[in-house]
Amino acid sequence: MRYPPVRVRGCEFEPSLQNNLRISLNSVRRDLQIDAMTNLASSRWQIIAYWVTTALVVFELALGGVWDVLRVSQVRGLIERLGYPLYFLVILGIWKLLGAVALVIPRFPRLKEWAYAGVIFDLTGAVASLSASGLVDAGTTAYPIVMMGVTVASWALRPPSRRLPALRDLTSHPPMPR
Repeated sequence: MRYPPVRVRGCEFEPSLQNNLRISLNSVRRDLQIDAMTNLASSRWQIIAYWVTTALVVFELALGGVWDVLRVSQVRGLIERLGYPLYFLVILGIWKLLGAVALVIPRFPRLKEWAYAGVIFDLTGAVASLSASGLVDAGTTAYPIVMMGVTVASWALRPPSRRLPALRDLTSHPPMPR
């Protein structure tokens, strides 16, 4: 039995093409379902990885901040060997505590950007200070370097609600008059 051609939006399809079209639509639908499930699983793992890395950064900032403000003897000894004044600990500690709060609270994406930048400044400063003072060994240098990696991972894995909105396309605006 021969079926008549089908007309869709001005195009005629032969019956064999109808079956092929039906088969390809079903495969596209199945592929989209698989992609949606994969994206859901992927985003779930991304959110978990974000919160794990962020918790590590916040824990480091909070604990380090408290130790700095209280001038714990171990931290005080290191700061003295590095040649920094003791009041430097209080300044660093307060900024670390504020950074920990900024990373945990919802909203305020610009504040989070600055907190991440502050963490990187703190950790690169620690590596530079250790190198300049000659107190470099594998243990003392590895920790801040690993924490920089964790911080970058936390920053990169942020969900859209914790990111700055995209910058406007400046090329679409007319040039400024001179």
